[in-house]
Amino acid sequence: MEMVNLTIDGIKVQVPKNITVLEAARGINIHIPTLCFLKQINEVGSCRMCVVEVKGARTLQASCILQVQEGMEVWTASKKVREARAAILELILARHERECLTCSRNLNCELQKLSEEMGVSDIKYQNNREPYAIDYASPSIVRDQNKCILCGRCVSVCKDVQGTGVIDFAGRGIEAVVTTPFDKSLSELACINCGQCIKVCPVGALREKDDRDKVWEALEDDKYVICQTAPAVRVALGEEFGMPVGTNVEGKMVAALRRLGFDKVFDTDFAADLTIIEEGTELLGRIKNNGKLPMITSCSPGWIKYCEHYHNDFLDNLSSCKSPHQMLGALTKSYYAEKMKIDPKKIFVVSIMPCTAKKYESTREELAVNELRDVDAVITTRELAKMIKEARIDFKSLDNQSFDKVMGESTGAAVIFGATGGVMEAALRTVADILTGQDLEQIEYAPVRGLEGIKEASVKIGELDVKVAVAHGTGNAGRLLDRIRKGEANYHFIEIMGCQGGCINGGGQPIIMDKEKTEEVCKQRIQGLYNIDREMPLRKSHTNPEIKALYDEYLGEANGHKAHQLLHTHYVKRERF
Repeated sequence: MEMVNLTIDGIKVQVPKNITVLEAARGINIHIPTLCFLKQINEVGSCRMCVVEVKGARTLQASCILQVQEGMEVWTASKKVREARAAILELILARHERECLTCSRNLNCELQKLSEEMGVSDIKYQNNREPYAIDYASPSIVRDQNKCILCGRCVSVCKDVQGTGVIDFAGRGIEAVVTTPFDKSLSELACINCGQCIKVCPVGALREKDDRDKVWEALEDDKYVICQTAPAVRVALGEEFGMPVGTNVEGKMVAALRRLGFDKVFDTDFAADLTIIEEGTELLGRIKNNGKLPMITSCSPGWIKYCEHYHNDFLDNLSSCKSPHQMLGALTKSYYAEKMKIDPKKIFVVSIMPCTAKKYESTREELAVNELRDVDAVITTRELAKMIKEARIDFKSLDNQSFDKVMGESTGAAVIFGATGGVMEAALRTVADILTGQDLEQIEYAPVRGLEGIKEASVKIGELDVKVAVAHGTGNAGRLLDRIRKGEANYHFIEIMGCQGGCINGGGQPIIMDKEKTEEVCKQRIQGLYNIDREMPLRKSHTNPEIKALYDEYLGEANGHKAHQLLHTHYVKRERF
């Protein structure tokens, strides 16, 4: 590898020739501020916050796109640089609506953090434009152009990572905006509600649709309010209270939910185990009866909507199973209601999810039984943290409590649903036992783990070589489907998650302020789930005693008539505009 020598703030350094000044500076722990920069996603130098002074150059240079050169001398904090950054920041703030205290990102805003670090408190410039109308129509995402600082991160992640491109730049100069085709609402477009735009937005121009008031109202009236929590929430919620990334706060989370007033606290992991039974049975049926293959998982609502809009020739390949939280909602208003003699019309189900797309999913017409919505409200990990703080609960001091029974038992296979490859691994654990008729010792399937965008494996189960693939992020999903369409790849079973990393990096998870650490944070959250899995007494979905009781007492056989009525659904072809 060819190396070059340069000097940064008086420090002599030798670095690879193909890196930028920003990377070189970070390599020696010199922090250059950025706003628009996202490594390998948005490297355009548009915000200019990262400018540096280079000896011999007539103007300041954007370090995020400036390649290192032999003998280069760079100053990252000279008077000229500091004054320029302050002026740039004041111009950005002049564009940005400055209602900080009422902003969803107050105290967790990259622009606010930069202003504090750089000592910018007075804004010299006036913004006289008419305010933009805020787009509230989407069930998942609120788009507020008044707060947009034109960094372009959301545009890049939507187009280049997720492969949808429903938002983009329009206009020039001071008329430039980030908008949608014909300025339509996100609800009118092929937006998949994944919320990855929210995750990368440095300010509050994009945020989740806040449903806390709906939940508070339900808790305060005479409804029987039941909540359920997704596996990925328990290894991320603690971050909102200053706890280490990946900490399992399941017990404190359950205790907090009871303190908030929920009548019952169920675990979505129960329904994840149920999903494996239903989806595994469906897969085996397709293999044995020459059904449509490859079968593709249907747990991720962002992926499902992406398939409906962009790859609807694969709709018949989708498993007909509802996602786990919708299954649990349907069972709460049927099986549980009958068992506990509660009028299902009085039950209000709240799903606590790492995912903004689940908000959209819960509104789908197909996801109701006997005219009752499976799920009545969805709040994200971030919204739950806000509710706990609103109630003045000291989260860290709470004692650990357990989920309520009847639908609270789960296995290690269920908890790993929150990581990319987790659904596949959980399915293999059960399918392997069913196909061989044995309780196999093999539990872990390493080939489907990890953060590689597309993973492939062939797993020998008895006499059958099961060919599988895992993709996360809809851009990767699109590339995988293109290969299948061209006949370049052939599988029995595919797992797809709408967000990179899976649910642990969902659009409703705690915001990662230092975007350079996104992959590291994802790995730590995933490891948190694997650690829980290894500590569980039961690690295969079909060994869950509550699942066995559910089939014995209520559902009958897997994929049977009653199971299809409650736990399965269908999907529809959707236009892109």
